[in-house]
Amino acid sequence: MAKFSLCLLLLFTVLFGHGIVELEATHHIYSRLQTPQNETKTPWDYRFQPYRTGYHFQPPWHWINDPNGPMIYKGIYHLFYQYNPKGAVWGNIVWAHSTSRDLINWFPHPPAIFPSQKSDVNGCWSGSATILPGEKPVILYTGIDPDKKQVQNIAYPKDLSDPYLKEWVKSDKNPLMAPDNVNNINASSFRDPTTAWQGPDNIWRVAIGSKINDLGFAILYKSKDFLNWVKAKRPLHAARHTGMWECVDFYPVAPNSHCGLDTSTLGPNVKHVLKISLDDTKHDYYTIGSYNYTTDKYTPDKGLIDGDAGLKYDYGKFYASKTFFDSAKSRRILWGWINESQSVADDIKKGWAGVQAIPRNIYLDGSGKQLVQWPVSELEQLRSSPPINVFDKRLEAGELHEVTGVTAAQADVEITFEITDISKAEEYRPRWTHAQWLCNTKNASVRGGLGPFGLRVLASSDSQEYTSVFFRVFKKADNKPVVLMCSDQSRSSLNEDNDKTTYGAFVDVDPIKDKLSLRSLIDHSIVESFGGSGRACITARVYPITAIEDKARLYAFNNATEAVTISTLSAWSMKKAQIS
Repeated sequence: MAKFSLCLLLLFTVLFGHGIVELEATHHIYSRLQTPQNETKTPWDYRFQPYRTGYHFQPPWHWINDPNGPMIYKGIYHLFYQYNPKGAVWGNIVWAHSTSRDLINWFPHPPAIFPSQKSDVNGCWSGSATILPGEKPVILYTGIDPDKKQVQNIAYPKDLSDPYLKEWVKSDKNPLMAPDNVNNINASSFRDPTTAWQGPDNIWRVAIGSKINDLGFAILYKSKDFLNWVKAKRPLHAARHTGMWECVDFYPVAPNSHCGLDTSTLGPNVKHVLKISLDDTKHDYYTIGSYNYTTDKYTPDKGLIDGDAGLKYDYGKFYASKTFFDSAKSRRILWGWINESQSVADDIKKGWAGVQAIPRNIYLDGSGKQLVQWPVSELEQLRSSPPINVFDKRLEAGELHEVTGVTAAQADVEITFEITDISKAEEYRPRWTHAQWLCNTKNASVRGGLGPFGLRVLASSDSQEYTSVFFRVFKKADNKPVVLMCSDQSRSSLNEDNDKTTYGAFVDVDPIKDKLSLRSLIDHSIVESFGGSGRACITARVYPITAIEDKARLYAFNNATEAVTISTLSAWSMKKAQIS
């Protein structure tokens, strides 16, 4: 309650104060590889699979991708997501639907939206939910019409008194927005409407991803009644050499606060975030900037970059993300899809593909230059008690310290390292601007003065398989530190058909002033890691052959030439979430 009151005070102040692997495309159809036989199986056919997650959201079988329309209604959290009811590859897409009271334990419902109109006969693709005045939720989504054109449709709850919103009905006015020659819209690149926002003029706005050649942009539409939409003269924002913008997300953030803001919040101190999912790279990029609601133009802050060289939510396997404002706890929650690293044949063999990341609380860093993400606090209810703790442990050069007494295949680990001297750190070269390249070049087996040190997870006892999540500290010519965070999957599996890309990010933290922190959520085939208290996130999708179930091991390691100190380490075995 105190935090909620603080957020209300902040809202008032904000409003009125002054002051390197090519991935398969999301929409690649494997028409010959559908697995309709799985429809006759029960979830129990899959319960003994070692790679199914214990506390990340996934249905019993088949393909899932983008999280859609997350929201809270009458105290119930709703997650819709793209789902193929006929197989473990992309196709036959409907909006599956599950609800929760805590964002961790989920109950399924029948699909909420599925092909039933001319405007969506070939598929019901991604979109967003908006809460209209009077607490009336609506969904805008992309439908594929008989000519394979992408059009925008609307759906309403059939019964507003039902907190689970089990049934949805579509407007007979669909499609509300469609490509035509007058508006010069690419009919095959016009998808994924955002949550709508309302300006001081009471007019609603919504942005839709598109492209023309390599120019990516967010088309803006306006409406007075949420049914009749008119395309604006200019896009909300555009950037060359970015390609198709999918799953665009646009929302306000509050400076100097962890509190979230309703999507329609405007004010002199409000900043805005524009997130784009780039179809060409399969990563989510964002900028922070200013939104002029008079001209309906968004302008990134100086120095921020649109596209591949810009800021990412997550530098690993994380795509098609979507946020929503949690009005019950005054926070903004981020959902993201964790895509696969196995082959299509392996996906079909195991009968499923795709997982949703743990929902994250997301807010503006105190510097105002980036976002911070952290797993929702509700996840901690699954932690076993008491944790396995290590304090003030000196890790000598080359030392591997096993963390025992924890279920290493399904765990939550937090570790902090203390660095007091960077004189022995490697010298940082100005051309080292690409973190992923640097992590590949200086992977977990390459020794440096300060690093690599971190966690070795989903590891086999013979060190044949493991995933390393680690830091490496460099020093510039002026002796200022540079912190690199890596997730090295090069030895994550003996299966050479897997994508074992190593990912990396620079972490905006001074390890002399602040201890270096790392949190890793380990869940059988997922390693979701948060460095620098959530300033850099890397999600790994790994499929070890031997380091599974009770054969998995967990280590803290230091492969540097200098010793480092573990200030604190806490590890919890994680209980299984209830996901029916």
